[in-house]
Amino acid sequence: MARLADATPVILPTLISENFLLDPKFLESKITEKSRLLILCSPSNPTGSVYPKKLLETIAEIVAKHPRLLVLSDEIYEHIIYAPAAHTSFASLPGMWERTLTVNGFSKAFAMTGWRLGYIAGPKHFVAACNKIQSQATSGASSISQKAGVAALGLGFAGGEAVSTMVKAFRERRDFLVKSFGELEGVKLSEPQGAFYLFIDFSSYYGIEAEDFGKIENSESLCRYLLDKAQVALVPGDAFGDDSCIRISYAASLTTLQAAFERIKKALISLRTAVPV
Repeated sequence: MARLADATPVILPTLISENFLLDPKFLESKITEKSRLLILCSPSNPTGSVYPKKLLETIAEIVAKHPRLLVLSDEIYEHIIYAPAAHTSFASLPGMWERTLTVNGFSKAFAMTGWRLGYIAGPKHFVAACNKIQSQATSGASSISQKAGVAALGLGFAGGEAVSTMVKAFRERRDFLVKSFGELEGVKLSEPQGAFYLFIDFSSYYGIEAEDFGKIENSESLCRYLLDKAQVALVPGDAFGDDSCIRISYAASLTTLQAAFERIKKALISLRTAVPV
């Protein structure tokens, strides 16, 4: 989409050892007079990372030095967060309201992915410009989706008890997967503080020749191997810019996740008995 707007995207890599959080000094070193938009996502898809308020304040100080730089803050997972982590909306920081476009929606916290209902918040002149494009692309949200959104908002702050109960279930599933994958040989992970994903480094399994499959070369081939041998669907990390990792969603029942883990474990153990090539 950046290229469609005749922009040049600059990807800033993050490290699993730093919970995939952006290094402010590295960010500052990459900003030039041509930089126009910084995109942030917290809680993050695919990593589940949550930016602490102090780190966001540091990023805001950097943004303040560049008058032509705006921020697009994706906060759609704001209500799916695990204490002691806490969500901070970037626009709420001093001087950032005028510089920030906040995008959000009902898909995640209210489990309304099929209703296709989202929104943007920001200064009127920016939102008006967005509306010129949006109105010609998809017209508007359907009336029934809007009614469903009103019902979701009626649940109370942060979705009330319904969302709180769902987040507790997500946390239980997260804890199970973090513990289970953490015990596997050759696996590196960071504990998600929000959303419902694990972004796990499986790169130690690359280079292995799997029987009746072929060589595991990257995240895409490992996902194909696990789909073929374990019948578990995962998302290759190269789709998110990190080929060393694979994304696992825990938006499924604990029973389903327990069965999926055992299948993945069995398939990975069989790889360990193979000889790297």
